[in-house]
Amino acid sequence: MDWKKLAQTLFPEGHTIVEQNAFLCGGAQVDGQAVAVIGTTEHTPIGVEIALAQAQAILRTVRDFPGMPILMLIDTQGQRLRHRDEMLGINSYMAHLGKCVDLARRKGHKIIGLVYDQALSGGFITSGLMADACHALPDATIRVMGLPAMARITKVPEELLTELAQGNPVFAPGPENYLRMGGLESIWHGDLAAHLRTALVRQTTGDQRSALGLQRGGRRLAQPVIDAVVSGGDVQRA
Repeated sequence: MDWKKLAQTLFPEGHTIVEQNAFLCGGAQVDGQAVAVIGTTEHTPIGVEIALAQAQAILRTVRDFPGMPILMLIDTQGQRLRHRDEMLGINSYMAHLGKCVDLARRKGHKIIGLVYDQALSGGFITSGLMADACHALPDATIRVMGLPAMARITKVPEELLTELAQGNPVFAPGPENYLRMGGLESIWHGDLAAHLRTALVRQTTGDQRSALGLQRGGRRLAQPVIDAVVSGGDVQRA
């Protein structure tokens, strides 16, 4: 979905979001409440410039608008794979962005992620997966690694990975599979503005993704392992 059309749908009360070199930044009104909006568009890869721009926007919000909710609009093909970015330390820029998101949360800012188009690899990890809750539109494309790339790295035949993906969401892309694993809290159908209003007022208590993954059957061991580590007990295999 085009970000301008999305913004009109999400913010019927109006917004001030502007785009500069595929970076989105601005504000909006939701039921009379001011919300900061930060994101990307055009499937842009996250290089050092956009990672730094997002981090700066988050820190400005923390400094100038204490407690203001932050909505992260996500459309990225992942981390930019260029020699220049690697030499400049793109990993450090991405880590800095993640730390800024966490700082905002610790300072009382509610952070919501919305995958409205594409979310791949590192660009998704340091945005949507760092939010208090991440949601997606039904037609969004979400994956950490494509099956062909996974086959090259793991040396497992792509045909076998494709077969495994039919019954195991860990291997399969798409919002439905990330919903099953707990990576997404929900998929937004219908009235997007109403979904956003609900997300803004919903209380969040810590990271619930592993618990949701267990509850939905997409990740059956993550939460038991966490519980076993905390209690010092054994993991009961499903």
